[in-house]
Amino acid sequence: MNDGGQHVTVRKPWVQISNIVSGAGRRRLAVFELLLCLILSAAPLALPDYLMVFVTRILILSLLAISFDLVWGYAGILSFGQALFFGIGGYAAALLARDHEVRSVLVLLPIATFAGFAVAILMSFVVVFGRGVTQIFASLSTLTASYAAYRFAYSWYYLGGQNGIPSLPYLKIGATELGDGPASYYFALAVVLIVYLVSRAVVRSQFGLALSGIREAEQRVAFLGYRVSRLKAAVFIFAGAIAGLSGGLSAFHEGFIGPGALGIVLSSQVVFYCLIGGSGTLLGAVIGVILTETLSYALSDRFPDVWPIALGVALLLAVMFRPNGVISVFISPRERLGNFGRATAQGRDELA
Repeated sequence: MNDGGQHVTVRKPWVQISNIVSGAGRRRLAVFELLLCLILSAAPLALPDYLMVFVTRILILSLLAISFDLVWGYAGILSFGQALFFGIGGYAAALLARDHEVRSVLVLLPIATFAGFAVAILMSFVVVFGRGVTQIFASLSTLTASYAAYRFAYSWYYLGGQNGIPSLPYLKIGATELGDGPASYYFALAVVLIVYLVSRAVVRSQFGLALSGIREAEQRVAFLGYRVSRLKAAVFIFAGAIAGLSGGLSAFHEGFIGPGALGIVLSSQVVFYCLIGGSGTLLGAVIGVILTETLSYALSDRFPDVWPIALGVALLLAVMFRPNGVISVFISPRERLGNFGRATAQGRDELA
């Protein structure tokens, strides 16, 4: 109510943004999601066994990319330490399998998920709740934590040192061993679909809209009475749990977990996935993994001596001509606002 006794409606900034997102963008995105799901479901019918192992790895890395996209694309936290949660989850499950001969997915994967969840809680006190935290501080903190964990795993004999933990067994569902074939692939695909759908429901909920508001106008959202730090911490911890799950799957798919799973190389790699595919859409993160890993595989096979340079040039061209990611082919700048993802300069201008 204003000074004249009239009622005044205060609109939340992210609700205004989400109201301009057209249904056409969602329909196009849904069609592409369905098409990609059908292609992935039919992949075992067309691919040889050795490529099935490669595609399964892509699915597992997609989980890690989704976790990073939640943190950066929606909450606006540029984390250079997603590999920390990935590696912690992998090591936790691997140690349990090595020391206690556990192989059940019902035990190992929840342990990996919880390990990532627990470490993310600890990191949130530094990255989110710390006094005077800036974007640069958050990025450097996650980067430092990832490197410290890498050095710790590299030097501690109990974790295998630089050799890691090799010869991990295949996961089992009941009496069924997953192995390297279609069973392992479809299990990984099912996990990715569940995580993707849950994550999509989260970012399209009121909570997700609040995150969109924080990303675009954090001070305004805080002024409206929302606990910004708690919202950011919630998505940071949720993403850490997903990364831990991804690490657990990766360890048993590869049959090995080493210090590199905690390092800054993998953390930087997942940033490129989202840059290539498009951040703040979830699907863009998955597309980025598929394109980057497939291109790496093809170039390393054809040009074994210069493939890293060729890959770098290809990725540079992709960023130059599609600065908003490949997903921008299907979603316009306006449709990337609100709960679709990070706003572009063009999208912001359209709001003016």
